[in-house]
Amino acid sequence: MASNTQHHELPLPRFDDPVRLLIVVAPYYKTIADNQIAGARAVAEAAGATVDLVEVPGALEIPTAIGIAGRQADYDGFVALGCVIRGETTHYDTVCNDSSRGLTLLGLQGLAIGNGILTVENEAQAEVRADPAGQNKGGGAAAAALHLIALKRRWTGRGRDTAPPQETDLIRLAGELEGPGRA
Repeated sequence: MASNTQHHELPLPRFDDPVRLLIVVAPYYKTIADNQIAGARAVAEAAGATVDLVEVPGALEIPTAIGIAGRQADYDGFVALGCVIRGETTHYDTVCNDSSRGLTLLGLQGLAIGNGILTVENEAQAEVRADPAGQNKGGGAAAAALHLIALKRRWTGRGRDTAPPQETDLIRLAGELEGPGRA
């Protein structure tokens, strides 16, 4: 059910230094993904950012691709795009929860990520949310990444934050604790 609630959107940040975004998309639902990409590209362009695009097989691979790019490539931020439509099994819950959790953990490690992975009940809901002239969730994810890049640059006091994460900056997952008496 659609809502008539008005939402406040922040104006796009302005950048003195160039911004490079990587869109990571799972094009399982190709038409929906193409609309998300169009929306994300338009917002990035409006902010003066350059965009690269990579495709991965599914939503579960999006955090892994972003994590690899965050460690091995030179991007200021990332836009995660895809769509998960509820089916007849609990696989939907696993994909939604684990892809979101993966992106959240990467964000907490310092990556600027806009999450545009749609989680919907049916294809009609996805089409409305992906439409660049409608809810434009792809554009919203790009805007979120751009806002996080702006905050990161403001707080680091420099252009790109190129310093590699220090051991103390990383988030430890259960079973990865180190120290005396720990495996």
